[in-house]
Amino acid sequence: MAHTVFCVRFKKEMEGLDEPPFDSEFGQKIYKNVSKAAWNEWVDRQKMLLNEYRLQPWTPQAQQFLVEQMEEFFFGSGSALPSEYVPPTH
Repeated sequence: MAHTVFCVRFKKEMEGLDEPPFDSEFGQKIYKNVSKAAWNEWVDRQKMLLNEYRLQPWTPQAQQFLVEQMEEFFFGSGSALPSEYVPPTH
């Protein structure tokens, strides 16, 4: 049976992640409160942040920035897009 959560992003019961994304207290918080669909939205946002800010994800500074953005994305006001960001046209 699938793990279900009351998703903090979508405000309804949804399928949760298969396992915590990190081996930490924050990873457990995400596992208990974030749906797979919301996590997939975060992955897309993270890619955009990495590209827009030209971050090197192996650096501690980039990792800290991404954790702060993730916290805001799920448990804050949603995290703002970079001011220079222009969404792609399809």
